Amino acid sequence: MNEIEQTRVGDPQLTAEDIARRLAEIHAVQDDNEAAHGLEDALHRDVLAAIAAGAPDAELLAAAALRTETLDFGRWCA
Repeated sequence: MNEIEQTRVGDPQLTAEDIARRLAEIHAVQDDNEAAHGLEDALHRDVLAAIAAGAPDAELLAAAALRTETLDFGRWCA
């Protein structure tokens, strides 16, 4: 097992419904740019981790997570 395989962590059981719930949470705080952006980053990390852990519906999860792009809030990096 190589170093990358050893660092796999994530929930391969993450579902599109889980992502939909988190999208709703982000939508609910989109007036707070910092909070919304933080939740978006966390969602994207969790989806990537689930895919790395072997989620069987990786394409669906990625597509669902990318729906954050439709939410209107400020995104910036310091």
